[in-house]
Amino acid sequence: MATSGYPQHLQEVGDMGDMTHATDGARLLPWASADGNPCFLVSDGTGYMARLADDVEDALLGLADELIEEAQRVLGARNWTSGELHLLAVELTEALTAMRLIAESRGARLPVPHGDPGTARSPSPAP
Repeated sequence: MATSGYPQHLQEVGDMGDMTHATDGARLLPWASADGNPCFLVSDGTGYMARLADDVEDALLGLADELIEEAQRVLGARNWTSGELHLLAVELTEALTAMRLIAESRGARLPVPHGDPGTARSPSPAP
């Protein structure tokens, strides 16, 4: 995930180097380190960083909603330029990448059914 939209201090919090999967109980954060590595948070889910991650996820979801409306407007007009379509494709790709990261993070925090260790979830490597 591109990190250009995040302040430097957010890009480095929880950086676990070359790890692509969290350890038990670690939360995949909705930003990456300056090196592009995934960031994880180990906490009880009630601290400052957990709330910040929730806020960033909410903001990303809100931006995705706005982008969907924009895509519907642009495509519905049927008089777009190739530049508009290219920009829309880039923005949709970024939003979809963010949504996948949020889904992986939230899915990894779902409880595993008792007696079924084969269903444990872990985030997939970042593209």
